[in-house]
Amino acid sequence: MKRWLATLGLIGVTVVWGWTFVLVRDAVSAWGVMDFLAVRFAIAAAVMLPLWGRRLKLPTLKTGLWIGAILAAGYTLQTWGLTLTTATNAGLITGLFVVLAPVADRLIYGTRISRLAVAAVGLSLAGMVLLTGQTPTTVVLGDLLVLSCAVAFGVHIAVLSRHSPEHEPAVLATAQMTALAAIFLLLWRLAGEPSLPPREVWFALALTGVVASAVAYSIQTFAQQHLSTARTAVILTLEPVFAGFFGFVLAGERLGPLQWVGAALIFGALTLSEIYPAFRRPPAVKDGGVKT
Repeated sequence: MKRWLATLGLIGVTVVWGWTFVLVRDAVSAWGVMDFLAVRFAIAAAVMLPLWGRRLKLPTLKTGLWIGAILAAGYTLQTWGLTLTTATNAGLITGLFVVLAPVADRLIYGTRISRLAVAAVGLSLAGMVLLTGQTPTTVVLGDLLVLSCAVAFGVHIAVLSRHSPEHEPAVLATAQMTALAAIFLLLWRLAGEPSLPPREVWFALALTGVVASAVAYSIQTFAQQHLSTARTAVILTLEPVFAGFFGFVLAGERLGPLQWVGAALIFGALTLSEIYPAFRRPPAVKDGGVKT
């Protein structure tokens, strides 16, 4: 029963994350990137600290700070990229973190990388060229920023998987949210005089701060106590699917013929790197850390 609840909860998380690509793009166009990120993660930290803050020990706090800094880089690149590209493109390209995580693991820790993972990286890069090749220069720049975000998220998965067994997952997640809030509040202050968010931005702040950050991280922590890393990653590949769906329904975004081919190659890369191997290998015993 817990395994089914974990699966359904994680699917719900991917729906929310897919939805937020449209919401965040609209919010930062009305307010500002650093303004939005600072308040979003301040809300997330304010929700999580009363729940797990008392369990925070110095080693977990230190680990959460530097891992959270990697996550902060990813969110900065993703949110700035969203100001220059579509929610559909951003969702598809962000999903490449699943493909890039094994590469980061190989480069940082020397972990062996499979031929399937190498093929998936090549397929995903070809897909991105087609996805962005027929779009204006500003969109290409936005896509490159989001690709850099996917690299940061891939690195985050690699280091989190390595260090999360040493700490209580929910407490480590709280340390990361606290680090994100501290980093973005500092950058917000350095960027200029902070301003109150416009009325139309509050819903996006509440959804991303409470649901897409605090609640989603808590659900993911619960899910990974009952699901293997492979199965978790398979479920997380639904995020770009929902991003494309909401981009189509809420923002009226459409892809051209070559962009559809590029999107298919990117999703094929996700399938090749995670879904196909998951059905080929026996169920994993050990759980690990996966981010999105």
